Amino acid sequence: MNNKLRLHGFNNLTKSLSFNIYDICYTKTDKERQEYIQYIDELYNADRLTKILTDVVDIIGANILNIARQDYEPEGASVTMLIAEHEVPPSEELMEEKPGPLRDTVVAHLDKSHVTVHTYPESHPHGGISTFRADIDVSTCGLISPLKALNYLIHSFDSDIVTVDYRVRGFTRDVDGVKHYIDHDINSIQNYLTEDTQNAYQMIDVNVYQENTFHTKMLLKDFELDHYLFGEGVKNMEKSEREEVESKLRKEMLEIFYSRNMP
Repeated sequence: MNNKLRLHGFNNLTKSLSFNIYDICYTKTDKERQEYIQYIDELYNADRLTKILTDVVDIIGANILNIARQDYEPEGASVTMLIAEHEVPPSEELMEEKPGPLRDTVVAHLDKSHVTVHTYPESHPHGGISTFRADIDVSTCGLISPLKALNYLIHSFDSDIVTVDYRVRGFTRDVDGVKHYIDHDINSIQNYLTEDTQNAYQMIDVNVYQENTFHTKMLLKDFELDHYLFGEGVKNMEKSEREEVESKLRKEMLEIFYSRNMP
């Protein structure tokens, strides 16, 4: 579809990009599990997540209207930003990134756009596998596109498995009054991944073209056991233990990738 489509009024299409990003780790002892959760919780605290989302807003060419963020006890964090395609006036409240509505900007918030992230550190007392999940949503209206932030977000986290959904909702009208349900060409989310990202992951698509809904699952191809150990490395393991740990990690990753339990 022509990118220079002449519209009647505002572009009312909503473009939503949603991620589930997983980082997998093997923690042998209770102490290592606790240390891993603490490490990942500090690495992706509300301050760091705010920086990542601020970069996303800049990449897609939007402006921040409002930020709400929270670190949780015992672990986890959330950040939500309201964003607009147009320029907004500077304010001390905005620069300090305080939560809550901004008097001068909420009325100007025409785009109904937002970016959010929530984190979920998780571990199980049996098996030694710990999993960190980040859920990210980038939803925009107007000419800006969340697809521009696709590669940056994948590389901003230790992404072993990535599940991505992209959907265009609603419709907009051209100057002749004809409805348009999408304003750009796309047949796969993979079209918007850089070559290095495509080479790094095994990927499968489940797309519903008539509904403008696109779904891609990504599994990191490279598997170096040392990268998945928290605490002592491979050199301190017997061969049988290495094989057992590797089997557990691969099973965990494949279950998440295929969304089903395996024997």
